[in-house]
Amino acid sequence: MIKIGITGQPGFVGTHLYNTLGLLPDRFKRIPFEDAFFSDESKLSEFVKSCDAIVHLAAMNRHNDPDVLYQTNIRLVKQLIAACETTNSIPHILFSSSTQEERDNLYGRSKKEGLQLLEQWAEKNNAKFTGFIIPNVFGSFGNPYYNSVVATFCHQLTHNETPKIEVDGEIKLVYVSELVQFFLDKIQFNSETLFNTVNSCETKNNCETIHISHTSEIKVSSLLQKLTKYKEDYFEKGEIPTLKNSFDRNLFNTFLCYIEHSSFFPFKLKLNTDPRGSFVETIKINSGGQVSFSTTVPGVTRGDHFHTRKAERFAVIKGKAKIEIRRIGTDRVISFELNGKEPSFVDMPIWYSHNITNIGEDELYTILWINEQYDANDPDTWFEKV
Repeated sequence: MIKIGITGQPGFVGTHLYNTLGLLPDRFKRIPFEDAFFSDESKLSEFVKSCDAIVHLAAMNRHNDPDVLYQTNIRLVKQLIAACETTNSIPHILFSSSTQEERDNLYGRSKKEGLQLLEQWAEKNNAKFTGFIIPNVFGSFGNPYYNSVVATFCHQLTHNETPKIEVDGEIKLVYVSELVQFFLDKIQFNSETLFNTVNSCETKNNCETIHISHTSEIKVSSLLQKLTKYKEDYFEKGEIPTLKNSFDRNLFNTFLCYIEHSSFFPFKLKLNTDPRGSFVETIKINSGGQVSFSTTVPGVTRGDHFHTRKAERFAVIKGKAKIEIRRIGTDRVISFELNGKEPSFVDMPIWYSHNITNIGEDELYTILWINEQYDANDPDTWFEKV
């Protein structure tokens, strides 16, 4: 059991890392962290004493005054080092740096110098240190105008704003779940040969710097074009766009998380009726996946689980249903009532616990779509009640 703490736990990457650790309770114990610890020396000291490993993610990414950004990031590193020295603690520290180290800006300098300070501390105290040089990270729940251009474009498109391209350059990206796996593999296995998808790994005594390779590369204009097509297909026609590869799937799952679910769903379907009966197209499968069908007796609830990779659609075609969703790590439950007399659907984003309950007197008929083929041995489904 490895005890792990995450500075910057409430942030974009920190949230994903913390939630993923929670799926592996037999391997990892999460040591809670709050940003306020940096304002309370005793709490910060208690935190570092409790950890076998600390992933230092806490940092300021943007500020109108670059000097404030630089000073803040260096101060956070120095405070972490001071807490370790005061308590004679030598946790394995993993530091999130950036490819902007190579650029002549104060954010890049703060990351480069922060890495050097932690490396010096580790060498002095015979502690283990791993610095990660990370490309641009994207994924669900990133903050628009702060974490990435992907988050900004997704927010703007789903909120009827008009995205603008400042510089149409190539951006190198890594998906947040891929980055989280790098952290977990390094902490758990501590193997220098484990990373077969890194640019390089520089090792010195107990310290190493790992340059993580990007997993996708795209021009800003091409990214906006792809996301705009997602909006056209999804918002106007309720269609799942073509998802040719893992990048497309990850990008679409990211896009879904910026929708205002409480006002967007349930999405009304077109009901075609003639003397023979009725016909409803629940989903146009531009990207493949799997469609399934279920019946549920009155009063029964199905689900109470969430996925970390697969998006899923529930379409009610007969009976009455209540669908509930809740983002993992939050208390807000969004509830929808659907009736087969007015066919409609609700989509389940990744990292949202969800269920469906038959609230009618008759049997409930539901069609389900998932954006991958079903595999009973796939560990993507995790159970947690809404």
